[in-house]
Amino acid sequence: MTVQELIKLGITVSLVALVFALGLKAATGDLLYLVKRPGEMIRSIISMNIIMLIFAVGVALLFPLAIEIKIALIALAVSPVPPILPGKQTKAGGTQSFALSLLIVASIAAIALVPISIGIVGSLFHAEYYMPPARVLRPVLVTVIAPLLVGVLVRRLLPALAARIAGPISLFAVILLVVAAIPVVFTSGVTFWGQVGNGVIVLLALFTALGVFVGHLLGGPDPDDRTVLALATGTRHPAVAMAIASLNFPDEKAALAVMLWHLVIGAIVSIPYVRWRRALHDKAATVESDRQTNRVGR
Repeated sequence: MTVQELIKLGITVSLVALVFALGLKAATGDLLYLVKRPGEMIRSIISMNIIMLIFAVGVALLFPLAIEIKIALIALAVSPVPPILPGKQTKAGGTQSFALSLLIVASIAAIALVPISIGIVGSLFHAEYYMPPARVLRPVLVTVIAPLLVGVLVRRLLPALAARIAGPISLFAVILLVVAAIPVVFTSGVTFWGQVGNGVIVLLALFTALGVFVGHLLGGPDPDDRTVLALATGTRHPAVAMAIASLNFPDEKAALAVMLWHLVIGAIVSIPYVRWRRALHDKAATVESDRQTNRVGR
């Protein structure tokens, strides 16, 4: 096995372990959160898969950008939520049930929406772009659906074991992901920084900023749900985006670097929003705690 294959395996294992750990902390009701709220589900799909795709296609049509930047933006716009996102969403004060439900709903929806969206984009650009559902199914099934459902099943059957191992598995997954991703980030960094003059950083930052704004706007009346959808709309699954690019543009390696660095730049751009939402969430929790204490005191 080559070093590159080991790195790829390490990243896959870390993502699977991370989502499995999320499942160990989740209940069946968490996964059905959006199923019971069809209006919120529709708004989430519109936010993530329609508005952001319109933005990406509009940018590609109106501006004379390098082909790799156009490819990256469109591929990211149609990709689902990354497996590492729910932890960030809940730490920012987001609703855990919404975060986990959105992860699995967006992943399942992507199996149909990605091929349809790529076909529409191909017709707009008068090109033969395509993405078989099976190519979307594999990364989504391996890194999201299967480990999450297995984790929920273990929690249901062996709750004590699930509570005991969730923390260590999550920690192992994070460490493995960092170790495996560092060489990839540095290797792709050379290619990525060669595109800086083409406006790639500005566009990736704008993609995340617009996604956060749109998701927050369409997140509904619950402030915590707004936090979840905002971060989900501004951040996407790089593996699915890379699969789209590799299939339709196998020679455009720079596009893969742009997609990978989207996670880094997106994380930086969303820091102010995450801090703001966490502060509001903590303040609301403190007010509610004081209210409950006063009720008991009376």
